[in-house]
Amino acid sequence: MQVYNTMTRRKEPLVPIKEGEISMYVCGPTVYDYFHIGNARPFVVFDTMRRYLEYRGYKVKYVQNFTDIDDKMINRANKEGTTVKELGDRFIQEYYHDADALGIERATVNPRATEHIGDIIKLVKKLIEKGHAYATDSGDVYFSVRSFPGYGKLKGQDIDDMENGARISPTEQKHDPLDFALWKGEKPGEPSWPSPWARAVPAGTSSAPR
Repeated sequence: MQVYNTMTRRKEPLVPIKEGEISMYVCGPTVYDYFHIGNARPFVVFDTMRRYLEYRGYKVKYVQNFTDIDDKMINRANKEGTTVKELGDRFIQEYYHDADALGIERATVNPRATEHIGDIIKLVKKLIEKGHAYATDSGDVYFSVRSFPGYGKLKGQDIDDMENGARISPTEQKHDPLDFALWKGEKPGEPSWPSPWARAVPAGTSSAPR
């Protein structure tokens, strides 16, 4: 069996790390709303690949995350007068309802971002120690894109070609417009967790933790 390797841009034999077993980690939804047809497409594609691997005799561990802390979630929860957790619980159930209707098999496990804050903090600390991230006075932590020369190679793009769409907000303390948030400092009225940088939430798909 061959699969397309995005790094090398060619088909290559599939060689599992452990014979007969495949581990898949795929991107799940940010649970602030119902998912739409554009979201459904990758869910169906991932599920199809998983089913084919199982058809070929592999034992598949299929992990799909739920991003359950995010600026969009915080804003909607505040607007509806509910908590971020209650909002997340509701739309996780709505995800299962719609995914089941599409015939998508349930994942082996669906980890929630808020269940792994300690792991996120450890990873961010390690990136800082290795010089790939930095903390700001406001408690935000950014990934330093230029510290990783290979950044962008999976999509065949040079770092310098990415600058056009980059920006720095007047409120941000980025070293470079390309840098992105890994952790966000606490804001009044928002969920937060203790961290070495400030009480904060992890960065989600469109925001970071604080």
